[in-house]
Amino acid sequence: MPIVDNIQRVRQEIEGAARRAGRLPDSVTLMAVSKTFPAESIQEAYAAGARVFGENRVQEFASKFLEVADLADACFHLIGHLQSNKAAKAAEFFHAIDSIDSLKLAQRLNAAAMGLGKKLAVLVEVNVGGEAAKSGVASDSPELGTILEGAPNLANLEIRGLMTVPPFTADPGDARPYFRQLRDLRDRLAAQNHPGVHLTELSMGMSHDFQIAIEEGSTCVRVGTAIFGSRQ
Repeated sequence: MPIVDNIQRVRQEIEGAARRAGRLPDSVTLMAVSKTFPAESIQEAYAAGARVFGENRVQEFASKFLEVADLADACFHLIGHLQSNKAAKAAEFFHAIDSIDSLKLAQRLNAAAMGLGKKLAVLVEVNVGGEAAKSGVASDSPELGTILEGAPNLANLEIRGLMTVPPFTADPGDARPYFRQLRDLRDRLAAQNHPGVHLTELSMGMSHDFQIAIEEGSTCVRVGTAIFGSRQ
């Protein structure tokens, strides 16, 4: 199906899930995950109304950047793991980084953003399933508190919330406990009132389980396959 039809269908599903949860559909941001797809697909999704896009790799997006840089009000997020040595490039090309997993990385990004005279929105990635193959801070790791406590010294970063990629389950409903775990963690951390931290965002839910994520409080769903089709 054309991207425009896919986006319309996904938006309808977002609206339905939000209403089932007693939420306003506008409280959920649709992120079109354009990783591995060409700039033309981003342009097509933009023409269909998408404004928030997710990419996994700095170098891949850098190769597309010139073709999409003129899309007014489009916002590009890095959602994949970021190595510290690529922080400067990430700060240059992206509006937001959704995969912070250490204070060291946050400090590198802050310095890069300062040099560029910009402020970056960031999310802390939490590995709710404790999977060795996935990046992110463990939900019980002291590093999570260290990142939040370091916020007052990160003037060019705005820590807005948490992100997670739960273990894959064939039944989308099986992801519910992981989404609930992230929401509960966010609520506990928000109650601690860390200076300079505003934990309002929960980025969770992908093509196969975003409706469940919305029911559990997601404020941003990252949808790729359901919009752009299967990846090579």
